Amino acid sequence: MTEIPEHLLKRAAERRAALQSKPAEEPEAAAAGGGGAGSAGPAEGAPASEPAPEGAGVATLERASGVATGGRTAAPPVGTAGHTQRLLTVVKAGSIQDVKATPTDKVNVWPHLLVVEFAAALIMTAFLTLFSIFVNAPLLQLANPNLTPNPSKAPWYFLGLQEMLTMFHPMVAGVTIPGIALGVLGAAGYIDKNPSHKPEDRKFAIALFTFFLMFWAVLVLIGSFFRGEGQNFILPWRQGVHDIFDL
Repeated sequence: MTEIPEHLLKRAAERRAALQSKPAEEPEAAAAGGGGAGSAGPAEGAPASEPAPEGAGVATLERASGVATGGRTAAPPVGTAGHTQRLLTVVKAGSIQDVKATPTDKVNVWPHLLVVEFAAALIMTAFLTLFSIFVNAPLLQLANPNLTPNPSKAPWYFLGLQEMLTMFHPMVAGVTIPGIALGVLGAAGYIDKNPSHKPEDRKFAIALFTFFLMFWAVLVLIGSFFRGEGQNFILPWRQGVHDIFDL
């Protein structure tokens, strides 16, 4: 059986002590009344009041609660050894008071994620379609296989690799550095396991991605605007931008 809460035991003990001390106070009050003709003291030979039985305090509390509800009360349940128990003493408080559900930060992929991604793809497709209708791409003349343009530049998304080829060995620029960068980015989720979505709590992940983005952006800008004929370093505001529209 579930243990009786401490505050109920304390109230029952206080009530029991009050009932036990009451019979001793009544004779003293009768003697202080003077024993005159109008006194209504106890008759001679009347038996003395017996002390309240064990558990009477809890039963009295039950009867008092029944009077407060209009007198409609049933007999209190009787536990082991004849002790009366209140109903709430055998029910855990957590099962009554804990009504809030445990919050979770997980949602289903379908439909919460895929619907948003599908809508974003439709919007981007419509934008590119309309943009291509009204804006012509800056294309040059047809390529001449007998004439190699100078400088010959890769598309803008490969200009970072082409820029590193001008500074390192092809094995280092094309395999080692990109492999290390992709490996570190892939392991970032296992290194920084903080589940928080606040930027101030994700300093490692934000710093790593910012470093990678700025490193690649700087290489692309140098290859686009600061490389002229023969891949020589130039200043675009003095010598112009070479073949920027064929990237």
